Amino acid sequence: MKKRCAKEALRFIQDGMIVGLGGGSTIAHLVDFLKEANLNVKIVTPSFQTEQLCIEKGLCVLATHSVSSVDVAFDGCDEVDSHFHALKSGGGIHTREKIIGNMAKNYIILADEVKYAKELAFTHPVVLEVVKDAYASVVQQVVALGGSVQIRQSANKDGGILSDQGLLIVDAMFNREKVLDVKQLYEDLIHIVGILEVSLFINQVTKVLIVKEDRVDLIEK
Repeated sequence: MKKRCAKEALRFIQDGMIVGLGGGSTIAHLVDFLKEANLNVKIVTPSFQTEQLCIEKGLCVLATHSVSSVDVAFDGCDEVDSHFHALKSGGGIHTREKIIGNMAKNYIILADEVKYAKELAFTHPVVLEVVKDAYASVVQQVVALGGSVQIRQSANKDGGILSDQGLLIVDAMFNREKVLDVKQLYEDLIHIVGILEVSLFINQVTKVLIVKEDRVDLIEK
């Protein structure tokens, strides 16, 4: 199914484009298809694993800071809804993902049908990238918004996981029944001093490719 979704994504890519690629197995399949298609494209990515895979496949990878515009970008998610709101919790690289998403003329989410719903379910945490010195203050304010907060721990080292920017990765769980307005929750979180970014994507997504057992559906604004 993931291969079929990646194959469908290939039709949005043309020769000469700058293409943003996120992380995950569906994106890995898309890298394979790009190599097979022999398209002359340049890649930007927030993902170390995707970057290494592109280099292994001989694709040209640009430093994100050298790029001001991206023709089309693709990424996965944990949840996406009919309002084109996406929640991305797994990788902890949402700040860099959002930078590329904001530069992209088209930002396309690749997802299987279980991840798509009319409204976000918030069965996954909203990930916060937090300045260490602001942690206690951030926790107090997130709790006041109805969230429960936990520093993401590493299985392979003592202590919390740090982002690529050297900040704390913090998971905040919210009860869907108490989230009356997803966009307002995003605004409330992003305006807390000490939070660099959050893993709610409100304005970036332009299309969603939803893979099902027998087809791939395109949903667009």
